[in-house]
Amino acid sequence: MKELDTTIFNLKTIKLPVHEGDLLIAQPFLDEAWFSRAVISVIDYDRKDGATGVVLNNSMNYTLADVLEGVSSDAPEVPVFCGGPMSQDRLYFIHTLGSQIFAGAREYSPGLYIGGDFDAAVQYVNEGYPVDGCLRFFIGYSGWSPGQLEKEISEDTWAISPVIGEPSGLLKGEGDSYWHRIVRQLGTAYRSWRFLPRDLHAN
Repeated sequence: MKELDTTIFNLKTIKLPVHEGDLLIAQPFLDEAWFSRAVISVIDYDRKDGATGVVLNNSMNYTLADVLEGVSSDAPEVPVFCGGPMSQDRLYFIHTLGSQIFAGAREYSPGLYIGGDFDAAVQYVNEGYPVDGCLRFFIGYSGWSPGQLEKEISEDTWAISPVIGEPSGLLKGEGDSYWHRIVRQLGTAYRSWRFLPRDLHAN
């Protein structure tokens, strides 16, 4: 990550241990194309092996039908999100529907699952079942080598939070408004974050 000049603002984060299923919330001035105002769901974490996750709120100008064959023209448009810079040739999905709906899905946080039967997920979309708050597709993912995420946390790049409220809320919304909603959930210690502009020169 690029070094950030935040000396005139109090951007110190509350240091918490990271767990699978936690959220990483980018500090306001993170000047990184992939992670600016990002909220990341941590899917795997191990101090010895590193971490993986997906950016939840970075929507792309694509729908599922644009990037995947087999999506019915009659199906509702399903947005595709950019999960991160790694494996940009692969499509992933997370959901709240569980392994009874998508066989092989793995619950990595209470009520939140990754993967499963991909054909069943496409069929679910084609049959017009609800997607918002239930199912979200991602191109690529985010990853950290051993020690990298810990270093970034020590440098106040990320605030850490468990999931607050229903997991379905993580699969609704996008962009800056999504980031602001999650920052509000962090409480008064992070209140100033919501009033800091993306561009220091804009203030």
